[in-house]
Order: sequence, then C-alpha cells, then structure tokens
Amino acid sequence: MIDKLAFVHPDAKIGNNVTIGPWTYIGADVEIGDDTWISSHVVVKGPTVIGKGNRIFQFASVGEECQDKKYAGEPTRLIMGDNNIIRESVTIHRGTVQDNSETRIGSNNLFMAYVHIAHDCVVGNNVIMANNASIAGHVHVGDHVILGGMTGVHQFVHIGAHAFTAGSSTIFQDVPPFVMAAGSPAIPRGLNVEGLKRRGFSKETQHAIRRTYKALYRKNLTIDEALAEIAVDAENDPYVQSMVDFITTSSRGIIR
Repeated sequence: MIDKLAFVHPDAKIGNNVTIGPWTYIGADVEIGDDTWISSHVVVKGPTVIGKGNRIFQFASVGEECQDKKYAGEPTRLIMGDNNIIRESVTIHRGTVQDNSETRIGSNNLFMAYVHIAHDCVVGNNVIMANNASIAGHVHVGDHVILGGMTGVHQFVHIGAHAFTAGSSTIFQDVPPFVMAAGSPAIPRGLNVEGLKRRGFSKETQHAIRRTYKALYRKNLTIDEALAEIAVDAENDPYVQSMVDFITTSSRGIIR
C-alpha cells in the first residue's frame, strides 16, 4: 500500500492497511495508525503521532516546525486522533517548549483546504474548519465548533464547545460555548440554536442556555451581574455550568 515513489524513513512506524501515495515524504519519529490514507505530495514530519482511519489529501504539511521565532529546534510533538479529514494544502505545526511542547488534535474533525493550525493549539473532536480558516499559536478550540471560511483566530484565544463563527470573522477574544460570532472584530450574534437541535440537547437545556445568553448579552449587565443571575441554572444544568466555567477562567475576556 506504499507507493514505490514515496519516501518513508526507516524509523517511521506504519500501521496496518495504510496507504501512502507517490512523492509523499514520511520522516523519522512519525507514527501512523491503522487504516490511514495519505495521498500524493504530502509531507509528514515528527515527532508526530497520527491515529487510525485518518485521510490526508495532497500538498498537506503535517507536523512541521512551527513559525514561532522563539523556536530553537527543541523536540516538540504533534498528536492527532482518529478519523480526521485533512484536505488539500492544510498546514499543522508542532508545539513549542514555551507551552506544553505539543499541538493536539482530537478525532472526527474536518479541516478543509488551506486551513492552518499553528503551534501549541488544542483542537477537540467533531470540529469543522472551513476553507482558509486559521488559528494562531496556543488557541484552544472546543468540541463541535464550526469556524467559517477565512476565519482568523488570534493567539491564546479559546473557543468554547458548540460555538460557531461566520465566514471572514476575526476573533480577538474568547467565544463562549454555544455562541455564534461574526465580524471583524467578531461580536456575538446569537446562539447556535440549530447546532443545539441537531445534537439532541433537551428543551430544558436549550431554554437554560438561552437565559444564560440573554443575561450575558441582552440585559446590559456586567459579567459579575450576569453570572449571579444565571447561578441557579448553573447549579441545575451542566451545560450552563460549562459556560460559567469558561467565562470565569477566560484570560482574554469574552466577546461582547
């Protein structure tokens, strides 16, 4: 399943039923899990661990050194889960010692053409990044997030689970879970209601999240006043509590 025109370093660890196309380069310190398909003209460098069932399309660069000028060749890593789709010309860089020395990608994600994932990013599961979306260093992206095409995310920003950004948005501050954001700079534009419905959230939870959003964004309250107003919902609903936890631990502040 490895084309004779591909280069696979003898120290690389290749799982079962892996396909590697012509003119693809697999470097040392690379581990590729079972049933992964890699097209032609792909570069994978290490230390990198790629899980099972991933699909990597042509001209992608996975596990390359980062573009941070502080990087001095330290042995940092990229860790990727299972069943991700990495489309044409996607770039994913390893971490730096200034963080956890690791870029981490979860499972079941779709990264469309020309997506960039910078050093030390943490991307969850079931994330969609549309064409040309880019996240800078140290960005954290929660599960089920959708980043619209051409979205740009500033370094150290956190985007909460189930959040959604419109195309060409520029994100300078944290986006709480379930919130839709748009603009440059991005501002809140409502809740990801369709996502809540599609993913089977109960009506009670949906109503609690709506009350939380109104307290944060519709009542002209301070953050502390909004958190006090939603305290009861947070006690009774873990998803509202996740929003509270996100807001109270935000280092950049949330979009408002």
